[in-house]
Amino acid sequence: MPYVNIKITREGTTAEQKAALIKGATQLLVDVLGKNPATTVVVIDEVETDNWGIGGESVTMRRKAGN
Repeated sequence: MPYVNIKITREGTTAEQKAALIKGATQLLVDVLGKNPATTVVVIDEVETDNWGIGGESVTMRRKAGN
């Protein structure tokens, strides 16, 4: 049973976009590894930008600085 965990920043991703991510990740495992889509699990975690850091600073601060 494949398990895919997608982590994205919480910035207004729509239900339709999430559905597309789930469908696409599932299809990728079918196409590349021959996995059964009925037993493929995809979880999307949305993380606040204050809780996501890159290069020693939060995404919130990077965005404020224009990075």
